Amino acid sequence: MLRVAVIGAGYLGKFHAQKYASLQGVQLIGVVDPDPRARDAVAAELGCEALADHRDLLGRVDAVSVVTPTPHHRRVAGDLLEAGAHVLVEKPITVTVQEARELIDLAANHGRVLQVGHLERFNPAMLAARERLQAPRFIESTRLAPFKARGTDVSVILDLMIHDIDLVLDMVRSPLESIDAVGAPVFTAESDIANARLRFANGCVADVTASRISMKAERKLRVFQADAYLSIDLQQKLLTEVRKAGVSESDGTPRVDLQESRFDQGDALLEEIKAFVRCIEEGLPPPVTGEDGLRALETAERITRLLGAA
Repeated sequence: MLRVAVIGAGYLGKFHAQKYASLQGVQLIGVVDPDPRARDAVAAELGCEALADHRDLLGRVDAVSVVTPTPHHRRVAGDLLEAGAHVLVEKPITVTVQEARELIDLAANHGRVLQVGHLERFNPAMLAARERLQAPRFIESTRLAPFKARGTDVSVILDLMIHDIDLVLDMVRSPLESIDAVGAPVFTAESDIANARLRFANGCVADVTASRISMKAERKLRVFQADAYLSIDLQQKLLTEVRKAGVSESDGTPRVDLQESRFDQGDALLEEIKAFVRCIEEGLPPPVTGEDGLRALETAERITRLLGAA
């Protein structure tokens, strides 16, 4: 049995614990949280230990999910890696680039899996779109959400935009040459709405917008490439693909082949955790590596600095 634990029993941590508890070959040892009500409620539901300090897990578990506030990621994940545990750490990987590099080094030195929780990589519409991507030339992403107090300890860049930064970097896979960005604080002291234009060495341009003060929720990407236009609705799990299908014999105008694929809602978090467990059991690299998390954080930091200088 793979002995696992979840550190952080809040909104998202509870779901991590539930997913682990549902897997065969995995034993949920405990949940950790400084709030006794939070940890006790999850532990009672799932029949595991409730712990106040993550250090009580050292040497007792094979793997953990770190679902604490981001400022604690470096210390908590670092302690578990040093103790020989594999770590799935929620996004963003850490607060600073230096902290991210330290976690990556710890994982490498101890031969442990370090996976970063960029959940949208496991969205079924995104998985289907990746099979159709060929050298994107322009990407437009929009991530809108109504205001919620949770997550407002950081700017909208680290709260929401970092999801799409990771997706764009994964799709383009070319050095980032320049960034233009604009944003504004509205309800908090940090930027609540922001736009960034990313230019890559291979000529691709990505226009990324994130807002946590919108009247509606929306998570969409539009990808233009030489042979197709793809619209990826991450919220509705809908992929629309438009391709040229020859020309009309009568007047020579282009014909269009439009395919629309709708996917079940699925369970992206469960798939993410299954992938983490599979990597541990089979000695595979994780689908979202520490280096992936570092690149997304480096880009987010560059955007944040530009907003601060505006």
